[in-house]
Amino acid sequence: MSDKKEIQDSLVKADNITTSEEEFFSILKIVAPGTNLRTALDGALSAGKGALIVVENEYLLPIIDGGFRINCKFTPQKLVELTKMDGAIILSKDMKKIDYANILLTPDSRIKTSETGTRHKAAERTAKQIKTLTIAISERRGQITLYYKNIRYPIRDSSELLRKAGEYIQLLEKQRELFDNYVERLNKAEIQNHVNLPLAIVIIQKGMLIQRIAEDLKRYIVELGKEGTLLKIRLKEIKGGVEKETDLVIKDYNQLDLRKSKLFLEGLSYDETLDDQKVTSALGYETHTRTEPVQGWRILSKTSLIEQEAALVINQLGSINEILQADVSKFNMILGQEKASIFKDELEKIRIGN
Repeated sequence: MSDKKEIQDSLVKADNITTSEEEFFSILKIVAPGTNLRTALDGALSAGKGALIVVENEYLLPIIDGGFRINCKFTPQKLVELTKMDGAIILSKDMKKIDYANILLTPDSRIKTSETGTRHKAAERTAKQIKTLTIAISERRGQITLYYKNIRYPIRDSSELLRKAGEYIQLLEKQRELFDNYVERLNKAEIQNHVNLPLAIVIIQKGMLIQRIAEDLKRYIVELGKEGTLLKIRLKEIKGGVEKETDLVIKDYNQLDLRKSKLFLEGLSYDETLDDQKVTSALGYETHTRTEPVQGWRILSKTSLIEQEAALVINQLGSINEILQADVSKFNMILGQEKASIFKDELEKIRIGN
């Protein structure tokens, strides 16, 4: 997953500063294609102009010097015109106004920066010091770079993003096809009372990978803005039900604390997720062998029973094999006559369907 590493490498860590993924996504939305700010940034880049843009907050005043007050409504055209000057442009907190232009930024020079150019150093230090969004446009590199708190993120061209997002979609579609095939095989095995731990492990691996890849793709979709709408719809279709199905496989085959197993699995890297032994250990096994029957949480989730009712059935009968073999009279005592009849019919349909 080279793209995953590329994204991780673009984040510059700073001491005592953290940025949540949700917060970062909100920043990407601000500069997504179709927004006024992105139009202004692209316009400046097309005009061959460099720029340093800062979103104002309550900590800005002590680190600005010189320049002049503009106090006008923000439009892409006005911002592009102001990039003809060398100093920083200051936008209001809501980014509806241009407050100042030709400003000299004086952030603390002791703040660590990975940049070499004067403009980009000032941008990164300002973002870290006053915890706001700053944007540097390099006319020489033809690059727009965002800085926000501890984040440094180069904005990529929409065509490149669409190409990479398309590759992710193709990968997800293939993984979802495999996931569904393995789930069908596990359905048949469990209904025939065959416990198949290796197959369950493969499903967990595929399910976790789909969720990870989907999260990576989500970043591209957010960055694409309106241009990513169709990708967003397709992503929702592909990943639909995967998390729930994966969680239920974990619940059926887990021998440890369910919450701890999930946390361990979620903490695995891509390579570790593909390591059978890592997943086996996360479920509480030393080998790929399981002899005890499966309780059947996953199969019962395909019926109309709510979780509490499924728990009652499992507690009374013990395993999916016993549940499938049980007479309706047993379900009457657990669920009541009307619910029991419906449930028995649903089990028969599941059995016949597999």
